[in-house]
Amino acid sequence: MNIGEARKLYSAKLNEFWQQKRTLARQKQALEKKCNSVVNGKEIFANEAATLELSYQAVSDKYEEYHNYMEQLSMLYNGIYNTEVAKQQGETMAEYAIDIGKILEVARRISKGAKVPATDEKKLMDYSMELYMSAKNLAMLNEMKKKEEYDSLWDEDEEKPENPDPQEVADNTELNIDGPELVEVSEVMAEA
Repeated sequence: MNIGEARKLYSAKLNEFWQQKRTLARQKQALEKKCNSVVNGKEIFANEAATLELSYQAVSDKYEEYHNYMEQLSMLYNGIYNTEVAKQQGETMAEYAIDIGKILEVARRISKGAKVPATDEKKLMDYSMELYMSAKNLAMLNEMKKKEEYDSLWDEDEEKPENPDPQEVADNTELNIDGPELVEVSEVMAEA
């Protein structure tokens, strides 16, 4: 079972037990009012109150068990999600650093008076007009030198792979912790 499936299953069970817990709490309040409105009500309804209290406690215990497991799942999910996001951010920063290196190399080439592709010049202009103008001004000083011609530093044909959605990665990760057994609310109440 993967984390996404487990979260759905246990979330549904947690909701069922929460609803039953609320229902039992209302029944307890109603029974308490009933006990207070009748003379010797506590003695008359003692068995019903005890049964209701045992059912409420059993449902509450199972709810807490599921709740604790859901917290574990959430921590695991968030850890995987955050790891994937950090990995993607790291890759993006590495690509950015490479692009900055290329831009600086284009500026250096232009300032030496070399010919660079128009696309590379445009990337330099887009990055920093000041750096571009400085490189062009230096190129004027080097007009008399032999001009080298360079190919583009960027491979336009190169497609970058799509990064997977961190949420999908976290949801589809195989679960390596065992969860509590899934039981029906009615079974827990019957056992109480």
